[in-house]
Amino acid sequence: MRPTDAASVRLSPSTWQQPCPAPASAERSALTETLAERVLTAGPGRLLVGIDGFTAAGKTSFGHELAAHIAASGRPVLRATLDDFKNPWKDRHLYDRESGEGYYRNAYDYDAARRLLLDPCRNPEAGSCTLCSTDPLTQKNHATEKASLAPDSVLIVDGVFAFRPEIDTYWDVRIWMDVDAELSVRRGAERDQDWAGSDAEAIHRDRYLVAERLYLKEVDPLPRMDAVVDNTDFARPRLVTR
Repeated sequence: MRPTDAASVRLSPSTWQQPCPAPASAERSALTETLAERVLTAGPGRLLVGIDGFTAAGKTSFGHELAAHIAASGRPVLRATLDDFKNPWKDRHLYDRESGEGYYRNAYDYDAARRLLLDPCRNPEAGSCTLCSTDPLTQKNHATEKASLAPDSVLIVDGVFAFRPEIDTYWDVRIWMDVDAELSVRRGAERDQDWAGSDAEAIHRDRYLVAERLYLKEVDPLPRMDAVVDNTDFARPRLVTR
């Protein structure tokens, strides 16, 4: 990627944040730059990039890294995660969100994601969008907080179920972070042990993994991917030839 004046990366105001990881290896940086260049070839106007994969597959970290490479090319970037567009906890008595199927069917507010984030980014006349609806930790409503949109902004959104029919048509570029199901459970349980304690593995195996397998069965998103990244080894990811 040719050196140029770097643009900014606008982050969500949510407290559910992960920092951009330090470069793990030359191989990882090279792969991320390759995909950044592939995204930029999708067009000069606004671009919407979706990053999906099992829980703890590395979607958010990869989204941050991809954003940094794209911003280095001079294109302004906005970062969002679907976790910031979930139905609020105060309404959880209205639906099942604890089982695997309940989580898949009911956890996410796709209407809010479309109305606040995806529709404005898709509309060339819109000058701003919302990067977070309800903070998943504090439950604070950020719907009125706006992020500016430029004519050539690149929106990068990570999250499970990103290619469900409710929002699948929005993406210009689709990326799948591929890890084995057991590795997903192990990584997720280790990551969430602070808040879930001894229940962390059961939550990932019996709720998230069940939901993700249902998603794969019903939606079958992988054939539509523009890129599949084997992220088993964080330092040495590789593009999967399909």
